[in-house]
Amino acid sequence: MFRRRSKDEQAATPMVTAEPVDQRRDPQAPKGRPTPKRNEAQTQRRQRVTVPGDRKAAAKQAREARRVEMAKQREALASGDERYLPVRDKGPVRKLCRNYVDTRYHVAELFLPLAVVILVLSMFPSMNVKDISLLLWLLLIVLIVLQSAFTAFRLKKVLRQRFPSENLRGAVAYALMRTLQMRRMRLPKPQVKRGEQI
Repeated sequence: MFRRRSKDEQAATPMVTAEPVDQRRDPQAPKGRPTPKRNEAQTQRRQRVTVPGDRKAAAKQAREARRVEMAKQREALASGDERYLPVRDKGPVRKLCRNYVDTRYHVAELFLPLAVVILVLSMFPSMNVKDISLLLWLLLIVLIVLQSAFTAFRLKKVLRQRFPSENLRGAVAYALMRTLQMRRMRLPKPQVKRGEQI
């Protein structure tokens, strides 16, 4: 194992002489990677942002970029422009949910004003008025629950018909949360009129 090799064995092993290889690449030779497509190169150029060396300048640049992004989002929420909407509002499924809610009247959208009225009535010293406020409160909650269940059932059916292969997770809850907001306060702003066919 550790013995010396004999002269015959040394003579049998061929001598390999390494020729020097020029490592420089010819400018006309291929570069070893595929040329990126135009759209890939454009997206890389957009993503490449020059970061200044100064921390204050970098923070100012980040604030400015955030301000521009938020301004675009606000405009999109007012106009319904799909490109700049927040992630939770994007897509055809969410748009259908919004339109489904916006074309109908819902008791839930009157929840906040009616809750204020009921709260004021409950402050009256008269027991009869307090009893009426309690009944109104119970009636409001029952109506909201029943209408929400009916809306959820109908909306699920419509979504399954129009988007059989889409992921519908969270879409019904998104629509029901929209019913709780008064129409003029909803964001994104309603794009359809009440009673309009969607």
